[in-house]
Amino acid sequence: MRSAMNLQSLLLAAATLGSTAPAVAAQPAAQVHYRTADIQGVSVFYREAGPADAPAVLLLHGFGASSHMFRDLIPVLAQRYRVIAPDLPGFGQTTVKPGVAFDYTFDNVASVIDAFTVDKGLDRYAIYVFDYGAPVGWRLAVANPKKITAIVSQNGNAYEEGLSAGWADMRKAWAEPTAENREALRRFNTPDMIKWQYTEGVRDTSLIAPESYQLASAAIARIGVEPQMDLLLDYGSNVRQYPQFHAFLRQYQPPTLAIWGKNDPFFLPAGAEAFKRDNPRAEVRFLDAGHFAIETHGDEIAARMMEFLDRNVSR
Repeated sequence: MRSAMNLQSLLLAAATLGSTAPAVAAQPAAQVHYRTADIQGVSVFYREAGPADAPAVLLLHGFGASSHMFRDLIPVLAQRYRVIAPDLPGFGQTTVKPGVAFDYTFDNVASVIDAFTVDKGLDRYAIYVFDYGAPVGWRLAVANPKKITAIVSQNGNAYEEGLSAGWADMRKAWAEPTAENREALRRFNTPDMIKWQYTEGVRDTSLIAPESYQLASAAIARIGVEPQMDLLLDYGSNVRQYPQFHAFLRQYQPPTLAIWGKNDPFFLPAGAEAFKRDNPRAEVRFLDAGHFAIETHGDEIAARMMEFLDRNVSR
């Protein structure tokens, strides 16, 4: 993104989109606090902003990222919402404490984040999920269905038809988790591959701040590649759990916005459209963007999200 989001561009984008949401009053940007919480032996780093008594929104990042990806979105949402964005275990500034054994599975990551929401007093909250944040969010929703007020999925997949051919190596490793098949996944963690995930499908790559993928690569180098390998190998568990999330959607019909970079090399547009099969209330919007759509279309995502939350999240 060429510059940080600002309220003027947000209002312009909302007007272009035909938003009926009340105008955001011109005021100083919300302060963002950077904190840690001790959860199950994990020091969870998180960003927090907005009024403590406002409706809560939990932002969950994905692979090759951290809460840093929400650096411009948080101050916008915080004008009217309490916004919390943790770094998942294995990413960013979150660290497992010395002497604590932690298996990097999506069940364990979700357990930490679920306990984190309890620690933060999030009795009811909306979720914004992206990439790995999606299977974490789906587990939270299935375990605590009445806590979820709304769902925003930005390239956060929940359907088989959303998985592209780019998952072939992972599928092979899920079916046969041999040392050789595991080793084939190591290339997904190289700096060049991380950068590619940010730039592939992007019309103008000069809009992407290089520190976004550089920080992601630095975190992998600092924390280690093995946790990432474990999560890639465990991703098949997410696919197996899709039916549980579909049942949640059918039963609870939460307000859902699937806003999708249509040029994503991993998660296909069909995955966004599929939400409407289980939740007829789901809204689907496509952006001419890649996997990390928020890096190039952050203003549009913020405008859509504000309008969506204002319509659907009670105060």
